[in-house]
This record gives sequence, C-alpha cells and structure tokens, in this order.
Amino acid sequence: MNGILIAMILALLIPIYEAWQDEDIWQKMLAFASIATKTSIMILVVSVMRDDWMIGLVGVLILSVGNAALMLLAHVLRRINEL
Repeated sequence: MNGILIAMILALLIPIYEAWQDEDIWQKMLAFASIATKTSIMILVVSVMRDDWMIGLVGVLILSVGNAALMLLAHVLRRINEL
C-alpha cells in the first residue's frame, strides 16, 4: 500500500511542475484543480487504509467544495478580463 501512496505523490508533482513553469493563468488554475483532486483522492485512500471514515469525509469535502471554489474563482477572473 505504501507503493500506491508513493506513486500518487509522484503523480502530484506533475501538475505542480506545470503550474510553476507556465505563465498562463488558465493553465495554472487547471494545474491547481488537478492538485486538489489528486490530494483529495490521496486522503480517501489513506482513510480506507486506516479504516477511518472521518478522514474520508474530509477528503470528500475537499473534492466537492474545493473544486467548486476554484471554478468560481475562474469565472471571476474571466469576468474581470472582459471589462
């Protein structure tokens, strides 16, 4: 099971590198959405491994509310750029 977590952490480094490298705001936001999704999936895997449903609940909240807030921010930035 530790190999799965290590693979997930390595997969998490890809969007971090993309956000660091690119200057386009939309590419950065996509990378941050990917980071949030991957992190919440990692939290869900850890909660299943530990058999702790409270940690899983936090992972579900991050997965649902975190990406919604990021999409709201993307909409606000798009509206600002239109003005």
